[in-house]
Amino acid sequence: MDSVSRLLRLARLRADLDKRCLLGAGTRMDVPAHGELEAPFHVLLEGTCRLQVGTGLLDLRPGDVVMIPSGTPHRVITDGEGRQVGTAETAGEVFATTRSEHGAEPVIDLFCGHYTFDAGTGALLFASLPDPVHVSFGQSAESDEVLRMLSALMRGEARREGEGTAAILSALCTVLLAMVLRTARGDATRTTLWTAAADGRIAAAVEGMLDDPGAEWTIERLSRTAAMSRATFLRHFTRETGTTVGVFLTRARLMAAAELLTTTDATVASVAGQVGYYSESAFSRAFRAHLGTTPARFRRDSSPRGV
Repeated sequence: MDSVSRLLRLARLRADLDKRCLLGAGTRMDVPAHGELEAPFHVLLEGTCRLQVGTGLLDLRPGDVVMIPSGTPHRVITDGEGRQVGTAETAGEVFATTRSEHGAEPVIDLFCGHYTFDAGTGALLFASLPDPVHVSFGQSAESDEVLRMLSALMRGEARREGEGTAAILSALCTVLLAMVLRTARGDATRTTLWTAAADGRIAAAVEGMLDDPGAEWTIERLSRTAAMSRATFLRHFTRETGTTVGVFLTRARLMAAAELLTTTDATVASVAGQVGYYSESAFSRAFRAHLGTTPARFRRDSSPRGV
């Protein structure tokens, strides 16, 4: 299993398509904050628009995907003269359809949804991503073709909106996230995603740490895995992943720990040892620093019965 597929499985991801937005010119659509452990996303199929996140403004074109890991409020804006108009929604069996007030002729076709993930691996994964993540699949012939097929399936299912539509759209949105996470910088995004190291030598080191986070991963061992000198490896690793080896290894170990705590009966001390910590106290400090709770409490809260 490749690293992206493994991460999505461990994150216990669920994808939901919330609405299809067919907005006219001069429209403003405000998107409220999402809940904890939710990350909204937008897929622009036709037209152009802007997405305002905080003080940042992104220009979107067909084939662009934006995901906001923090779930912060944001705004979709279409160009047009005069005063901007708001939107009105029509409920559907599976998702809503949003149009401009007064029924203006649509200039964009935008699918909006959100990903829900768990409080362990999922929270660590999404917190480690840039905020927002902006990928332009339309800039690459190969990715554009894949996205066009995916878009056709989404549109077709959206028009059908019958039995099984929710499950099919959820699966398609999960595929979309996998495409985003494996997109390397310079291909369709300027953002560094540690999930998509383009250099195969660095990818080998990343895979090694994710496959066996409890191993004694020294810089020397990792540089040998990547067939590089120590200095070259460190330089390339930071460039390819946007983080340091130490930070990445801690992240990999805590992701593995969260999985063990929720799927096994191993003691906290045993889990600590399995993921590379020599003391339970050091493990607990790292776990709390990154996840805001102790390993024991995390296990209790993750239990189906809450015990």
